[in-house]
Amino acid sequence: MVTETGITAGDLTEQLRAAGHEPLLTPVTESAHRTLLTGAAMNPQAVNTGDLFVAVKGARAHGAQFIDTALERGASAVLTDAEGVSLIRESVDYRLPIIEVEHVRAAAGPAAAAIYGTTATSEPALYGVTGTNGKTTTTYFLRSLLSLLLEPKGKSTGLIGTIEIAAGSTPETSERIASDMTTPEAVQLHALMHQFRSKNVAAAAMEVSSHAISYQRISGLHYDVAGFTNLTQDHLDLHGTMEEYYAAKAELFTRSRTRTSVIIVDDAGTDSSWGHRLAGEATGRVITLATNPGSAVRADWEVRDVQPEGLGSAFTLRSRRTGEEIRTSTALPGDFNVSNAALAAIMVLEGAADPQRPQQFTRDEVVHVLQQRRPFHINVPGRMQVIGTRPAAIVDFAHNPDAMIRTLEAVRPAARENGAGKLILVIGAAGERDRTKRPTMGAIAVRMADHVIISDDDPHGEDPAQIRADLLEGAQEAISTGGLSTTLQEISPRAKAITAAVAAASEHDTVLLAGRGHEDHQDFAGSKHSIDDRIELARALKDRGFETLLEAP
Repeated sequence: MVTETGITAGDLTEQLRAAGHEPLLTPVTESAHRTLLTGAAMNPQAVNTGDLFVAVKGARAHGAQFIDTALERGASAVLTDAEGVSLIRESVDYRLPIIEVEHVRAAAGPAAAAIYGTTATSEPALYGVTGTNGKTTTTYFLRSLLSLLLEPKGKSTGLIGTIEIAAGSTPETSERIASDMTTPEAVQLHALMHQFRSKNVAAAAMEVSSHAISYQRISGLHYDVAGFTNLTQDHLDLHGTMEEYYAAKAELFTRSRTRTSVIIVDDAGTDSSWGHRLAGEATGRVITLATNPGSAVRADWEVRDVQPEGLGSAFTLRSRRTGEEIRTSTALPGDFNVSNAALAAIMVLEGAADPQRPQQFTRDEVVHVLQQRRPFHINVPGRMQVIGTRPAAIVDFAHNPDAMIRTLEAVRPAARENGAGKLILVIGAAGERDRTKRPTMGAIAVRMADHVIISDDDPHGEDPAQIRADLLEGAQEAISTGGLSTTLQEISPRAKAITAAVAAASEHDTVLLAGRGHEDHQDFAGSKHSIDDRIELARALKDRGFETLLEAP
């Protein structure tokens, strides 16, 4: 029997059985049906009284090895596998109910959903975004648009992503929770849904990484709308091939997980064609979006008439089915931010038409906000964040080949508009990640920038000098074979590289720091070194007498 505060261990077992997990409950006594579970935790240090302790096998240890800690903190039952059962029996015998399943991570989400009361139609309505690039910006755009729709109705919004987890409509009013993962573990997510409901959060925008899908972190969640940005080379250290990477992303766009899918199909007709393929294979209600103006792709929605507006762009969304046109804009530079804004807009428009969700706002209200309230005129931390204008000084998170190309294409016009300006780029690459992309990133850098400084990103456990050498290899080969005149330097540490970039700039130039975005420390073999590109860039500009924007750190 489900109560306002949870579910009994016995009833949870029955729900997992109905969901096909074939659980085995031991000991089989009436105590299991009297054991009320009011929360769940995967980290034994995070267990609270009355929690279900979810003990999974990790890379270095099995969670069941920490049963003593979980018991000391008040665990009332355990969800684990056969190995976990043996470890627990050896340690504490039959002191508490244990639910044994074959695939713990797959069962953890539905178990937490039952405990916290998450259902397919419970609030908050979830708007999930996946893809290689653009997830963070799109979720910030989603939150801004949803906030303008829900605030007049006395409701709030939530955000779950790389930069932060927050309950509240604006950075000033949000209650923020530090985030170490793009998507937390399943039990944390369901606890967060419960917390959101207690804070009157009616809708939430959420980044959904391929790691989260592969590791079952979104198990038990149901998305009102899921959006797909793009798919380019990244995370092959985890997935191995682009085909496996695609397969992980595609799992989100199934009827069992998502009611409406909005998929950008700009890559249709190219060698990759991931969006076009996904639109054909997704199940449930599928809406396609073409964001390249003038594209021959036939989609349900398309972007037209993109015009410069300040640093950003104004554009029109046109429905191919009805001929309806909606004019809106974004303040962030780059065609890719037009794509991100268009995706956010169509996701909310199509979400408003979902008959399975009690109506939170009308479609007419969405159109009004898009046309009149400028929902995409916001700053996104570390995403095309402008620190100064003369020289143009920008920090961005671009850390893979496709994102670098998009970002460099976006800032190159700024260098031209400043006169005979050159583009000065600082890049690095993360350690213990896909090494194959490093020479490609180095080559892209010297082909598209006038002055490239290769420095450090997050080396993690790798030798920083070797990472820089991998980037330099691609850069030097591109200069040699292409007859390029690009200035190429290797400077470490990163703060010194940023100072050198600004020292090389005139007021007519553009300085771009790529790869780290909002991050405020570097990881050197487990040792954290505090550094924020935005702060270092602002400091270097001021030291040279250049002005920074008022909102710059």
